[in-house]
Amino acid sequence: MQSLAAGPLRIGILLPTREQAINGTYAAAPLLDFARQAEALGFDSLWAGDSLTARPRLDPLVVLSAAAAATERITVGTAAFTPALRHPLIGAHMIASLDHVAAGRLVLGLGSGFPMPETEEEFASVGASFAGRVGRLDEITALWRTAWRSGEEGRPCDFEGRFWQADRLERLPKPATPGGPPLWLAGSDTPKVLARVAEKYDGWLPFLPDAEAYGRARARIAELAEAAGRAPDAVTPALYATVTVNRDEAAAKAELEHYIEHYYGRSLEQMSAIQAYGWGSAESCAEWLGTYVRAGARHLVIRVGSLDPEPQLKEIAEVLLPAVRAIGEQTTVGRAQS
Repeated sequence: MQSLAAGPLRIGILLPTREQAINGTYAAAPLLDFARQAEALGFDSLWAGDSLTARPRLDPLVVLSAAAAATERITVGTAAFTPALRHPLIGAHMIASLDHVAAGRLVLGLGSGFPMPETEEEFASVGASFAGRVGRLDEITALWRTAWRSGEEGRPCDFEGRFWQADRLERLPKPATPGGPPLWLAGSDTPKVLARVAEKYDGWLPFLPDAEAYGRARARIAELAEAAGRAPDAVTPALYATVTVNRDEAAAKAELEHYIEHYYGRSLEQMSAIQAYGWGSAESCAEWLGTYVRAGARHLVIRVGSLDPEPQLKEIAEVLLPAVRAIGEQTTVGRAQS
């Protein structure tokens, strides 16, 4: 067994845009206060989700532009952004603009659309096809990358795809990050997803409920990336996880159940079969997240499982963050070498 370096462990926090909407408010000022507080408390990144009608909230690119302008060092990202809800050229333009506001601190977690009836209705509301959405996502990212590099010597300025065609792409503004910000695929651990991540994306952002399955998938991505001519550590292994912190474990679980019911209209039991959830003391949540770090996760995106997440933010920062980082310092990502 030979260790492979995968970069330092980074830990981010999700902005409560959806939680605001559930509570019936869309005020920007509290979100910017949250962003500044997250940076001051030492989080590495700040994230926002995306939905139009399925799980409504403020637009993530607009919110992250404001958050980036209100902060200095913290990475901003989408977890996850649904490109199909916008025309790809408008998406490329907005992302390039946001990358300049963020001064290159942008990462895009991308999803093809959560498989729920509400999401299918959301796609229909903007005239997007839900069928074939996986291929459409890959094609949109290919178009974006073409646009962001167009005008460079030897690079095409036109795009001819199955779903989208575009020309004169060199007219679009280029992002602050050469070639565009990192694109992570928010997906599961199916063989097709792992192959797409390894070949086409810069990161993998799943919410797998099983750390052992996560470790197997991470190792497989490294193998497939190497086979595709990429470095084994070319793909950032990330994790989207929800935690509810309370020393009273029963109270933590009750709050999380209330949260999930209002967020998804489904039970914690139903959702925990497909998503990663931890609850209890900050120490126990840190140890739970540590199982993923030991399995190879290098960027954690934490969603606070509460409709009032700010009261938990300080304890997460002061107790959970250093505990998980300590595990990260002791952990290297390895794979078998023949």
